[in-house]
Amino acid sequence: MYVYKNKVCVCLASSDHEDSRKYVASICSWDMLCRLHYDRYLREVIDFLEKDQHFREKLHNTDMEDIKQGKLAKELDFVSHHVRTKLDELKRQEVSRLRTLIKAKQDLEGGNDIAVDHQALLKQFEYLNHMNPHTFEVDDLDRLIKSATKDLENFDKERHEEFKKYEMLKEHDRQEHLKTLDEDERRKEEEHFEEMKKKHADHPKVNHPGSQNQLKEVWEEGDGLDPEDFDPKTFFNLHDTNGDGFFDDQELEALFTKELEKIYDPTNEEDDMVEMEEERLRMREHVMNEVDSNKDRLVSLDEFLVATKKKEFLEPDSWETLEQNQAYTDEEMREFEEHLVQQEQDLNQKAVDLQKQREELERQQEQLNSQKIELQQAVEHMERLKSQNVEPPPEVHVEGNAIPEMHAFDNQLHPEQEDKPQEHEPAHYTPQEHHEQQHEDLAQQGLPQTHQNLPPGHQEAAPVHHNLP
Repeated sequence: MYVYKNKVCVCLASSDHEDSRKYVASICSWDMLCRLHYDRYLREVIDFLEKDQHFREKLHNTDMEDIKQGKLAKELDFVSHHVRTKLDELKRQEVSRLRTLIKAKQDLEGGNDIAVDHQALLKQFEYLNHMNPHTFEVDDLDRLIKSATKDLENFDKERHEEFKKYEMLKEHDRQEHLKTLDEDERRKEEEHFEEMKKKHADHPKVNHPGSQNQLKEVWEEGDGLDPEDFDPKTFFNLHDTNGDGFFDDQELEALFTKELEKIYDPTNEEDDMVEMEEERLRMREHVMNEVDSNKDRLVSLDEFLVATKKKEFLEPDSWETLEQNQAYTDEEMREFEEHLVQQEQDLNQKAVDLQKQREELERQQEQLNSQKIELQQAVEHMERLKSQNVEPPPEVHVEGNAIPEMHAFDNQLHPEQEDKPQEHEPAHYTPQEHHEQQHEDLAQQGLPQTHQNLPPGHQEAAPVHHNLP
């Protein structure tokens, strides 16, 4: 049973209002809408805009191309105050949601301690005006419409590229696996691969999507009706499941389930379910291009009935399935292989650089540990000296020069010197002789002499300390 992979998204297709449906359909494809990270915001904005009578009337009379270009956005100035207030609230909620996402992403990347510049990061979300996070203005609606148009119009193109990469990577992995096998094992693996390809290609004929034969098969096997009674209008009403008068992407893709079951079976080894979904999307894309004449991404009843009268509907060409159309060329495969080799080389170089950084960090850590040990030993040494009360000798600072302190009396010894024998006994002078000796010493040093005579019998006082220039 087919379960559409994007059903997890609550799409705008649930709207019952035709104008609203056409409006949103003009800027996006319904089943693609869930690919937008702002789909809920878009849906809520449209839901409230359609409640305004003036906006609904303008929407009804505005050309689809003008809607895509954002010309309808100017009508926002004329909607009711209640709607504008609600739109302001929706925008504030959306800005808050984006900021939360930015913060969560930063936390996952380990940047908890780094200040976040939300204004700068909000620039990447082009669908709202980040410079004004509080009110919903004309520019916001214009941005929202144009962003959704641009993002979703590129959906099929991006889908083709992603599928191409998927197919090339699958072939690359297969070739890499073959390199690990010996010659006999490689031969058996190649034979098995070719056998699976043939088995997958052996299936009933696939009808051209959207052709009379294809739709009649759905009418008969899916609806249980007589193929002879096939009626296009009745068929359309039966499969317009939401009854809005249009076939959207989901409703079209549901029509191709019977054709896909001819090619793919999830229980078969040879059938790839990723390829099945790509086949379904190819069929939808083809029918939209052929039938959707006004390119509004919807097939109206009138468009459908016109298509059923064309030769392509009555006598279609055969449909070439994916196995008949390789998704990539040999040149693209070669470039893809070169890209993978370059990626591997870049990763290896990054691994080498990271290893060097690790070694350098380990070396720096060893140095820090060594310095830490030396510092700890120095601290312990100072603590031992402190505990032994050992202090450095006192110093007297004379005009910036440190000289040993002079004692009060020339002949006074330190306590530790009292018991030690003196190598040279000091000369004993009379007071007069001592005074004359001082004059001689001063003269030798170039210092001024004193001519004051000491009285006889006067004892020498403590030596005079001169402040040397």
